[in-house]
Amino acid sequence: MNTTADQKGNIRTKDPYYSAEFSIDGLDTAYQFRLRNTDSIPMCVLVRQDSNIVPWLKVGEVFDVKYYSVNANHSPAFLSTEIRDITRDDQGRFKGHYLVGLEILEEQ
Repeated sequence: MNTTADQKGNIRTKDPYYSAEFSIDGLDTAYQFRLRNTDSIPMCVLVRQDSNIVPWLKVGEVFDVKYYSVNANHSPAFLSTEIRDITRDDQGRFKGHYLVGLEILEEQ
């Protein structure tokens, strides 16, 4: 696993993907999010608390997620992904958002 230190010295994983797109039955819009790494959640997305997708996100739910590679030469990958954690940030840096932790269940 490749890792790097960020400006604060925290270790971050170099993921092969930079964003994830959710298409959920019942919603008219696909939602694309930049992937993030935090100290407590290795792979997550930020979702605004007033987003239409919030009621559809449940811990343990599994979705087929479209991942976009950091390498522009690679096609997007559709991977089965489980929601592992949903944390609301009321005071910190991401106030008004949920941090949604993801885990890829299958690799290509």
